[in-house]
Amino acid sequence: MIEKVRLIKEDELNFLLSLYAYLNLDDQVLEVDEALKKHWDGIISNPDYFYLVAEEDGILVSTCNLTVIRNLTREARPYGLIENVVTHPDYRKRGYGTAVLKKAVEIARERGCYKVMLLTSQKDDATLDFYQQAGFSQEEKTGFIVRI
Repeated sequence: MIEKVRLIKEDELNFLLSLYAYLNLDDQVLEVDEALKKHWDGIISNPDYFYLVAEEDGILVSTCNLTVIRNLTREARPYGLIENVVTHPDYRKRGYGTAVLKKAVEIARERGCYKVMLLTSQKDDATLDFYQQAGFSQEEKTGFIVRI
């Protein structure tokens, strides 16, 4: 399945935003105007950002993004942060989410990261089991968030 995962293409912003509609149901729909296109250009051109997608049936069915963060501890090795993990509801429980996560971890390893972290707001056992089966542990650290 991981062979179906690739980096997003610059012209796939609308498809990504359609997929994000399933991530946070209360998020405002973004208008793809010149300001958003400029913002997207900054994201897509950053060598430390990786937007990964799985495509099936001609549509993007799963995604996550990995940010590689430079660091001055752990022998100056970077670490990775995964966010915005979502799979289209019609394609869930088929391995797409796991595949994009595994590809993100693979890229982090190739970039010399010493760890990869992710947070989830989901509390249900199925979601937590999904992340554990993908190799993530919730036993090592405690996450805290300040909303601003």
